[in-house]
Amino acid sequence: MPRRTATMLASTLMLIALLCAGVLIKVPYSEMSPGPTVNTLGDHGGEPVLQISGHKTYPTTGHLNMTTVRVTGADYNMNIAEAVYGWLSHDNIVVPHETLYPDGKTEQQSSQENAEEFSQSQESAKVAALRELDLPVKSQVIVSTVFKDSPAEGKLHAGDVIRKVDGTPVKEMTDVADLVTKHKPGQEVVFSVVPVKEAAAAEKADKEATRTDDIKMTTEKAKDDDDHAIVGIRAGTDHTFPFTIDIKLADVGGPSAGLMFALGIVDKLTPSDLTGGKFVAGTGTIDDKGKVGPIGGIGMKTVGARQKGAEYFLTPKDNCATAAKDVPDGLTLVKVNTIDDAVKSLKAIRKGDTADLPQCTAK
Repeated sequence: MPRRTATMLASTLMLIALLCAGVLIKVPYSEMSPGPTVNTLGDHGGEPVLQISGHKTYPTTGHLNMTTVRVTGADYNMNIAEAVYGWLSHDNIVVPHETLYPDGKTEQQSSQENAEEFSQSQESAKVAALRELDLPVKSQVIVSTVFKDSPAEGKLHAGDVIRKVDGTPVKEMTDVADLVTKHKPGQEVVFSVVPVKEAAAAEKADKEATRTDDIKMTTEKAKDDDDHAIVGIRAGTDHTFPFTIDIKLADVGGPSAGLMFALGIVDKLTPSDLTGGKFVAGTGTIDDKGKVGPIGGIGMKTVGARQKGAEYFLTPKDNCATAAKDVPDGLTLVKVNTIDDAVKSLKAIRKGDTADLPQCTAK
């Protein structure tokens, strides 16, 4: 066989071997890429994303798009070829598998967690939006979860309203843990609660519940800290709204759409159009007080937003430095720390006063 032919044959076989290895050899990585972006002011799946009844709403224009990141599943085994392609792609990010699925979480566990966070983000978005508009929202601390084989099992129930702990009024759900952990494991603690049935009846009758039960329990030590006292519950916050707000958006999880949901609600309840017809997208968690928190995959979200047509992107303050390192052409990153920051920036965008917008800069 001529040397040239043998060399070409050997090279071809080596290439085939490398290609096979690239496909067959699995690596512990996952991929993130830009996901769908949905206008919170518009329709999705044939129905409005935001549905408000019992209060006057106003016409809206433009876009207030929430953004998402598409990720490979927990059970997906990436091969070397896919990893290399992802590393070379500008629009995708390849990360260690444990970054997306820590502690060996299954896809089902991750989906359940994302669904719970998404539900909570909707609730917080409603609260933050109404408070931004000075509309009344009633809040009370409740028992969210009672853990099995805990001191609270059989004594407290999910939905019980927690009024006091050891006689001290409870105003925030964090107060519960603070008051319980003042005890040492083995000490008695007293919860003053409105039983869930009494609380539900009072809410239905639109009146304040009057019955309060004092429940005594003996604290026990936390599994991860012998000096840390617990009773085995998770506290939560229950809100009562003056009218109905429904958020309809399937196949989305996680808390990162909170800010954009809140802004969409504000826009629909405000006579003046917030965006002035402009295409604004964004991301960020939001709490009941309107504080905007950071999210993951910011680079993927800015890319997805710009591909869809966004001109401005509302960016959580703590994501700004990362996002500003690689900004898609034609997209302005607007730094926000609270819902009030975001509303003020939207008003400036509507008026065309964009010179002084608080923009993100790379450190």
